[in-house]
Amino acid sequence: MAETPSHKRQVVGSLIAAILLVVVTVALVTAKIGPGLDSTELREKEERQEERLEQREERLQERQED
Repeated sequence: MAETPSHKRQVVGSLIAAILLVVVTVALVTAKIGPGLDSTELREKEERQEERLEQREERLQERQED
């Protein structure tokens, strides 16, 4: 199948449109959910959750002993 100049133009235009759609979609989703937590922040968050859980367990044990 021979490609005419208008066919090539249409293919290039379609590719550009597809790339723009991907870029815009990624930008919108990232803006909506944020960049996320890095590994240090995630580790610190998990440590705080573990500390809170331990404190709750200690209080529960103290209440049961009383």
